[in-house]
Amino acid sequence: MMINWKKSLGFVAAAAMLLPLAACGSDNSGSSNSGSKEDVTLSVWTPAEDQAEDQGNWLKAVQDAFQKKHPEYNITWKNDVVSEADAAKQVKTDPSAAADVYMFANDQLGTLIDLKAIGELPDVLASQVKEQNDTDMINSVKGTDGKLYGVPYTGNTWFMYYNKSKFSADDVKSFNTMLEKGKVAFQLSNSWYMPAFYAGDGLELFGKDGLDVKAGIKFGPNSADITKYLVDVANNPNFTNDADGSGLAAMTSGSVDAYFSGSWDAKDVKEALGDNYAAAQLPTFTANGKTMQMRSFSGSKAAAYNPNSKNTKAAALFAGFMGSAEAQKLHWEKRQIIPSDKSLADLSGIAEDPAAQAQLDTLKNTSILQPTIAAMNEWWTPTESLGKAIVNKQVNADNAEQKTQEWENQVLKGISTFQK
Repeated sequence: MMINWKKSLGFVAAAAMLLPLAACGSDNSGSSNSGSKEDVTLSVWTPAEDQAEDQGNWLKAVQDAFQKKHPEYNITWKNDVVSEADAAKQVKTDPSAAADVYMFANDQLGTLIDLKAIGELPDVLASQVKEQNDTDMINSVKGTDGKLYGVPYTGNTWFMYYNKSKFSADDVKSFNTMLEKGKVAFQLSNSWYMPAFYAGDGLELFGKDGLDVKAGIKFGPNSADITKYLVDVANNPNFTNDADGSGLAAMTSGSVDAYFSGSWDAKDVKEALGDNYAAAQLPTFTANGKTMQMRSFSGSKAAAYNPNSKNTKAAALFAGFMGSAEAQKLHWEKRQIIPSDKSLADLSGIAEDPAAQAQLDTLKNTSILQPTIAAMNEWWTPTESLGKAIVNKQVNADNAEQKTQEWENQVLKGISTFQK
């Protein structure tokens, strides 16, 4: 549904109030105040942790601040718990009955657009997103029409945790070195993690911005060598395949010295390692004499509004506010959600936080954008199958080239149906 108020002076004036909250104080300078109030009900979905009192109830703090900045509204809030990962699944049940404002992981963007349950950002919010974020973060909420559909508030990727009593800062620059010196857990059978090695070989998914279906998927020239390398990794006694949470459990018990995951595990890993807690961006690896950089998929978590809302203007304003610099600052202070806003990179505590620095470094240096288009769905199952076959020793040095070619052919056949 197209909202035809992008150029509305009233909306632009209201949206201008998406400035920082001045420490969430009571100063309403700059707010529209004609003396009348519009009764508005906004339903909002966020993860449970954002509403938890023992974690500072970030959502309530942001809603209170938004209300103070917008006295023209008398807002009734209806909050429900839906995680970013489950947004599209919940929306599918009935897009018209979904929340007015919700948070989502950007890999669901294509689905949400197809469901007509996510609103195109008006110009002022699109400008906000472009001002706050780096190119990949901006592209993470871009549809195939070139329009923006979400307001990012944190990056979504994975990096490396390690025990610094076992590995030095130089050791963790090379995956090969790590396997020589300590125990390493990695999700080789997971199609979100395993492609990091092939991405190091120049794998390109649907063009530079991940949105060009006709560009398709281009594999690098050394795919077979990488498969052979992963066969060796799987057979290395210092390697453990991380599946169903086993990697974190092994890290906690001390049976592995390095573990690859995201910021969501920072608290548990820190508690497990104590003074030996460390994190870093992804290492390089060397296959058949060629040194390549591992690269994880990257994306964002973002706030969006539902174009089916009865209060689209207020909903869009609040979605923008949830991703504002001040809301991101509160998110960091209350829950250590790492901001995507470039202006907050020097926020107190971020420089000293290993996971925060590892995520920021990974997004900047060792990641590739994860496409959100429907054709990307053809990637996951064949890639998972290859990873599992390597782990289960069904792929070996003798058949690695054949298995690699079969994997590539299966992926390319799948996406070909979207290119007609």
